[in-house]
Amino acid sequence: MKFAVISPEKSHGDEIAAMLESEPSTTAVTRAVSAGPDLAMAVNGSMPDVLICALSPDDLPALARLGQISSLHPEMAVVVLCEGHSSDFLLQAMRVGVREVLPARPSKEALLQSVGRLRQTRELKTRHAGQILAFISCKGGSGATFLATNLGYALGQANKRTIVIDLNLQFGDASLFVSGDKPAMSLGDIAQQIHRLDASLLASSLLNVGPNCGVLAAPDDPTHSIDVHPDHIDTILRLARQQYDFVILDVGRSLEPVSIKALDMADIIFPVLQLTLPFIRDGKRLLNLFRNLDYPRDKIKLILNRHEKAADIRLEDLELTMGMKVFRAIPNSYDAVAASVNQGVPIIKLSRGNPVSKSLVDLATDLTRSAGKQDDGWLSRVFGRA
Repeated sequence: MKFAVISPEKSHGDEIAAMLESEPSTTAVTRAVSAGPDLAMAVNGSMPDVLICALSPDDLPALARLGQISSLHPEMAVVVLCEGHSSDFLLQAMRVGVREVLPARPSKEALLQSVGRLRQTRELKTRHAGQILAFISCKGGSGATFLATNLGYALGQANKRTIVIDLNLQFGDASLFVSGDKPAMSLGDIAQQIHRLDASLLASSLLNVGPNCGVLAAPDDPTHSIDVHPDHIDTILRLARQQYDFVILDVGRSLEPVSIKALDMADIIFPVLQLTLPFIRDGKRLLNLFRNLDYPRDKIKLILNRHEKAADIRLEDLELTMGMKVFRAIPNSYDAVAASVNQGVPIIKLSRGNPVSKSLVDLATDLTRSAGKQDDGWLSRVFGRA
């Protein structure tokens, strides 16, 4: 990051610059001795990522000039150093776009913490948003939780940063499918401190099940499900998709405001069913509900679990009844899946050569390839005329 430091005292500017230069991410620090009308001259030509300006608490005209500079360089963050400022000063600072107001002589720790927050915000703005994939059971026992958690592990093995969020708030047990450890925190805990949620808190709340995959568990106590509100889900998912390549949601079966908010925000919804009449009946009801919610048709992708070619109901009959093609058919391998669940070990780790493992690896590969094509398409639109 590039910094510009403006202070009416050269020694003060040098002190701040020395603190910034101790930060490994700093690429350059320019400084100027100024407090008058030539304030903008310190920025013109240098184009810093962060402008740090020392002001006196009664210099509101200088704040107004900072606002003009900020409007000319909206990508630049502005930090003001000021001692003994009033509430009017703070209000004016917010109005002109100042990101933070620190003491005139901040400690090195306070200054670098501020820089860290600004860097994180900058990275979030430039990072490509990850995909949100929602798994929902057409009927209880479909295997949606198994597929969601194990696909998360498969994506992690493909070097994609992945988070699995258990939205079955009352009886969620997604973490048990891939780990024998107890989660330190849950979705309910996050909801109770949503005001301080950031990337670090979210990451520390996860039960890690691989080098690139973690699970945010559902509340351990079903009564804590009432602590999670739709606006909490909105906040969590917006942050998660900026921090992770894939955000996988195990929605469960209950359709209420929290799960509807999650489905609204999902890029792809995977209804999971099996080839029996009760599953097909409930699956058709679910698809009708999605149509009533005005979800685009290409947002819904059917997954058929425990598929056997010799089943009484043919795959073609299922597709005709549902009015859409099956996106993926996961083969039946009951013994291997049961062993995976009972041991709390991802099936890919337990038996990589199993047909279910191969199907999940293939699905992870296709999802990764599709995400890459979306990025390529965006780049082509930007540079296609070059």
